[in-house]
Amino acid sequence: MEEKIILIDNDDNPIGAEEKLKVHQLGLLHRAFSIFIFDSNGRLMLQRRALHKYHSAGLWTNTCCSHPRWGEATDDAATRRLREEMGFITNLLRVDSILYHAKVPGGLIEHEFDHIYIGLFDGSPKLNPDEADTWKWISISELFHEESTNPDQFTAWLTIIVRKIGKDKMEQWSRLAHSMKA
Repeated sequence: MEEKIILIDNDDNPIGAEEKLKVHQLGLLHRAFSIFIFDSNGRLMLQRRALHKYHSAGLWTNTCCSHPRWGEATDDAATRRLREEMGFITNLLRVDSILYHAKVPGGLIEHEFDHIYIGLFDGSPKLNPDEADTWKWISISELFHEESTNPDQFTAWLTIIVRKIGKDKMEQWSRLAHSMKA
């Protein structure tokens, strides 16, 4: 049975649930989250989406991104998916949200109210090969340079977040994540 995700109104109020693939086929507004994990050196962990993903396969993206399930709190879903995709858990802090609409490969549409989380982690992830095929640390300056010169190498949502948030705010997130040390 296909996973059902949360449909919302423009104010992020739940209005129903629908199967994930259908949501992306029809471009229905739904709740999502994006996680940005930084290390103590201020670098961001990126993952490259597995080559068999039904959209945006093989593209670089933020550390983890997904959707809460119907009835699941977004904070809980973020922790769950970070563990499932990247094989580790760390404290997460919600820092922002964006509403966006974007066409993605495969003739699908992402229309998301995206909650953005940050965290700190200095280890190596244990990737779930169903989700990601590799990962890397990248400096914020390098990320912004790469996104501006090779945007087709990145997921639509990462490009949107990078352009909307800007380098200064991303550097603030990195410093804030560093202050989250236990």
